[in-house]
Amino acid sequence: MDRLDPLNSGLLRDSGRRLLDRSDIGELRSLRLDQIGALLKRHRDVLEPDPRGEPVVRRELLAWSPSARGLAAAKAAGLAVLGERDVGAGETMTVLGVPGNKDTAAALEQLRALDPDGSYDFNHIYTGSGIDGDASEATRHLQPPQSQAAPAAGKNAPAQAKPGTAKVGLIDGGVERGHDVFRESAIVPWGCEGAAHPNAHGTAVAGLMVGRSERFRGVAPHARLYAADIYCDSGTGGSAARIADALGWLAREQVAVINLSLVGPPNQILERVVAGMVKRGHLLVAAVGNDGPAAPPLYPASYPGVVGVSGVDKQGRPLPEAARGPQVMFAAPGSQMVSAAIGTPPYRVVRGTSFAAPIVAALLADALPQPAPDSARQALAALARQASGVAPGTVSNETGHGVLGASYRVDPAGFR
Repeated sequence: MDRLDPLNSGLLRDSGRRLLDRSDIGELRSLRLDQIGALLKRHRDVLEPDPRGEPVVRRELLAWSPSARGLAAAKAAGLAVLGERDVGAGETMTVLGVPGNKDTAAALEQLRALDPDGSYDFNHIYTGSGIDGDASEATRHLQPPQSQAAPAAGKNAPAQAKPGTAKVGLIDGGVERGHDVFRESAIVPWGCEGAAHPNAHGTAVAGLMVGRSERFRGVAPHARLYAADIYCDSGTGGSAARIADALGWLAREQVAVINLSLVGPPNQILERVVAGMVKRGHLLVAAVGNDGPAAPPLYPASYPGVVGVSGVDKQGRPLPEAARGPQVMFAAPGSQMVSAAIGTPPYRVVRGTSFAAPIVAALLADALPQPAPDSARQALAALARQASGVAPGTVSNETGHGVLGASYRVDPAGFR
């Protein structure tokens, strides 16, 4: 489970052990399930569990480019068309409404039976698993020293470009654009019908990508950030449909590299949207999750072609809570490091694979200015050659091709 904790003296003295003392490593998956249970309870009016217990939008199903036969099957099952989205390359995603007298899971089963050649699924919910720490009064006045210099760029640093010439996408919660680290950032927002809903997780992830101040430096502060807010403080935020909508927007804006620090179950419709983006030459970078090394794969990181990212600590060791498996393509710092926060203090200590993925995404921003399959493969190959900790020509289930971006980890020690 990803952590965002206030910069307080207790955390700094014990080198961050409290970030994991709240849970036993062996119970990490149950922590996410507990969070899901709380989400379902809090938004029972708009969410319900699927047969596996994963949260879905109540009485909604998704269809991939349904044929005339598929639409007839939906009508026969009593479903209504609530909307249709263009997801690129001539494909569409249709949102179907389930009538009040019908069970959502039963409706999906019936629809699949009526149209076995079609592709249908629930409208699953995906989460970033971020948690805000409770700030004490003493914490609220702890600020980093004014003389703190931004970290120097390391060997993985992208070549500096003029502001706005490189693009990188973010699908997450809203970004607090008034934060000091974004004062000179070029941020293009999307979602929430134009309203701003700053989110702790989205702000921390964005800071690691493009933030910069006298006190802090992200990986690519010169890049233009296209930030899609898929939560909008809504009970149905983070749904597969909203992720697909955000990916469609980023595709239209020709944003080639996109970070998704989100986790959830497999979903047939989202898988098809992701596959289309990958085929057209986008690089989707996703956190592999924090359910522990023995947990089942999480998505979208585990879809083919997605750049799955795990996290490592200060010594380059894999985080004990991070997922393992063939979905791990790279690893990056994800433990006891500082990023931007909402409110006071303006920085937090963060931990989790959610905060490793944006480092890798930002490192790729200059290498792929436009979506292009060949260029995407070349960018990944070049990045793999820069990675450390894994023998050349081998791939680890823990860190993939190796560790990247170690020099971008901002240590809390500088904020004492």
